[in-house]
Amino acid sequence: MLSHRALWPFLPFRPLGAFTSLLARLPSQCAVCRAWPSRPVCDACVARFAPPTARCGSCALPVPEGVSRCGDCVKHPPPLDTCLAACTYAWPWPDAIAAFKFRGEAGWAGPFATLLRSAPWVEPALEACDVVLPMPLAPGRLRERGFNQAHELARRLAPSKTDATLLLRTRETPAQSGLSRADRLRNLRGAFAMEPLRAEKLRGRRLVLVDDVMTSGHSLFTAAEVLRLAGAAHVTAVALARTDPPR
Repeated sequence: MLSHRALWPFLPFRPLGAFTSLLARLPSQCAVCRAWPSRPVCDACVARFAPPTARCGSCALPVPEGVSRCGDCVKHPPPLDTCLAACTYAWPWPDAIAAFKFRGEAGWAGPFATLLRSAPWVEPALEACDVVLPMPLAPGRLRERGFNQAHELARRLAPSKTDATLLLRTRETPAQSGLSRADRLRNLRGAFAMEPLRAEKLRGRRLVLVDDVMTSGHSLFTAAEVLRLAGAAHVTAVALARTDPPR
């Protein structure tokens, strides 16, 4: 269990101005190996727990070296041109992501964005795209959490390209776990929409969709379908963590 409040000096709210710069310079202890001084997660732990991994180019699941697409994506190609993930959703990342996502510790956005940027092909995707879109939250969930974790990542990855008002979440959906592929897609039908007065902005554009955790992938796929219908020319999904396939 990570004692994040004791281990590093980011506060559970977003400080501003000079105080933000001061916090960025303060020494910290690695939340994984307890090395001191360090960033919230030290380079050695990133190398150990987020190593470059061969992944399917369409859904980011691990694949053998030399394989570009997993079998399921060959049979059912998702509406993504590329899908990238920084790490596997396994220890030590779930607790840190939960602190960021559910316990209001928005300071994790900076270290997580750095981890994302260091993943293979993420930097080129960000440079080549026209617009970066965070996966949206339904209004009720946004009020509950106080911020959208995907937006916090996106605006640190590409502040000048991020737009959190184009892709909308129209409703909350029940949990996807335990559902079949067809039921998951049915569950998400109509859950995303474009802002109607600005949808034309995406026609012919290269887009990057940003999310924190990619589980089955169906939420990202459904959002990507909406972007395709709006005329997007190229859609890349970028996720901080990807769950392993069931065994």
